[in-house]
Amino acid sequence: MIELANKVIQYCRDLALCTEEPGRTTRTFLSPPMREVHAKLGDWMRSVGMAVSVDAAGNLRGVKPGSGPGRLLIASHLDTVPNAGAFDGILGVVMGVALVEALNGAGPTIEVIGFSEEEGVRFGFPFIGSRAVVGTLDSVLTPAVLESIGAFGLDPAGLPDARLSPHTTACIEFHIEQGPVLEDLGLPVGVVDAIAGQSRLILTFRGKANHAGTTPMRLRRDALACAAEWIGIVEKIAGEEPGLVATVGSITLEPNATNVIPGVVRASLDVRHASDSIREETAAEILQVAARLSELRGISFEYQWKLNQPAVLLDPGLRDTLASAVEATGNPVHRMTSGAGHDAMVLAPHVPTVMLFLRSPGGISHHPEEAVIASDVEAALRVGLEFIHNV
Repeated sequence: MIELANKVIQYCRDLALCTEEPGRTTRTFLSPPMREVHAKLGDWMRSVGMAVSVDAAGNLRGVKPGSGPGRLLIASHLDTVPNAGAFDGILGVVMGVALVEALNGAGPTIEVIGFSEEEGVRFGFPFIGSRAVVGTLDSVLTPAVLESIGAFGLDPAGLPDARLSPHTTACIEFHIEQGPVLEDLGLPVGVVDAIAGQSRLILTFRGKANHAGTTPMRLRRDALACAAEWIGIVEKIAGEEPGLVATVGSITLEPNATNVIPGVVRASLDVRHASDSIREETAAEILQVAARLSELRGISFEYQWKLNQPAVLLDPGLRDTLASAVEATGNPVHRMTSGAGHDAMVLAPHVPTVMLFLRSPGGISHHPEEAVIASDVEAALRVGLEFIHNV
């Protein structure tokens, strides 16, 4: 099995060379290098007995006929962020084909899908590929998206045919963790119980710009000083709630000059937790803190919601089946929440879905140094085979 694991890793590294930007991996929705990915993976799919097609949303699909009336879906995405690593998303697709190869014709009917888009880079909204297969794509079918589909040689009129087969009974997504938890625990894989909900906002603090040298401290209405005090409290609030993460990741200020007191600060806020009530209550508390600090400093405060994504609980029965597969292959079972969004969260409301995380060395992802360990890939393949035999 280690030979197959090494083949998976090499395939991912080879596909990373299919890129829009020489010298670094960037592959967005239906960009020209996606054709190369379809060709390379399609050849491997056909060689292991799969019927291969590309649907109207640009998803690469391979189906291996098998026993029983149901169909198991193994899926992840083929697109990347700019200057990406070699494994985010595409590892799950390549592992699906590798598992079909390992089964050598045995097992249930399996469909492997490489989604055309998950990251949201090209058009600013994610999950075009997975939304297409569950029939929720209409809300993002802008003229630009339709034009890109046509330019790739696909017919948007065929989008309804991209829906999942009604015989699909279960879905599993293999994915790198994109974080440090499994490495910290010394574990190769983890069973994902839930995908955290996300609250994203933009906060604006409005004070008064003035001369940095002539305005006494007691007379200042410094928007940045207020925002800085608020950021410290955000960190404190998040640290007091297990499983909660809160991030202020972007700040812009005006006039942004060395000798001028900042008059306006805009700051992003990203709050995530597996419990929607905890996430929503925390976001409300953080906003109250911002309002209170602004009032004390004599500045105004406003905010705008950008995203309010509910948490997604993955299928309890499949989670237990996957946990049993992990245990049966000699690995400790660690259950965890994904802080990042995945195609599985789009699929889960429509088909029973589960995820298996693989350790990310250094906790690194969305970066050229993103990596996997061959023995971890081997462990995940063994878990996958055990899962397939019992699902």
